[in-house]
Amino acid sequence: MAEPNTQAAPAKKAKPIPAAAEMPKFEMPKFAMPSFDMPKIEVPAAFREIAEKGIAQCKDNYEKIKTAAEEATDVLEETYAAATKGASGYGLKVLENARANSNAAFDLFGQLMTAKSVSEVVETSTAFWRERFEALMAQGKELADVAQKAATETSEPIKAGFSNAVRKAA
Repeated sequence: MAEPNTQAAPAKKAKPIPAAAEMPKFEMPKFAMPSFDMPKIEVPAAFREIAEKGIAQCKDNYEKIKTAAEEATDVLEETYAAATKGASGYGLKVLENARANSNAAFDLFGQLMTAKSVSEVVETSTAFWRERFEALMAQGKELADVAQKAATETSEPIKAGFSNAVRKAA
């Protein structure tokens, strides 16, 4: 039987990298850029004056637009503040009404539990529903008033801003 060769094969030698001095250098060919001489023309005073007026008008228009945008932002901030205040007031009124209605329902429940006869139960519940109907009508009117007030207060800044813009444009 043949014995396996346990000796490693000799490593190949890497080729030496040529020194930087030996590397070929690539140079871009040099082309001459043509030069164009611009003729020296003096701009007439009339054209210069028109350009200056145009620039001044652009600056004025920019200032007007900037002012209008700032005013519109202020109007929107006032409108959102009024809307938030109105929505909060409406929500508080709804909660107040819900609490009053819940308390009335618990009072009815207590009265019905202490009733001694069926006729007393009927009389108590009839009186309760009559009173609740009137209270619900009053609560609905109050909520409508609160909503109307909120809508009016929310629209006031918009109306004032629009009036101001129309007055300035005129």
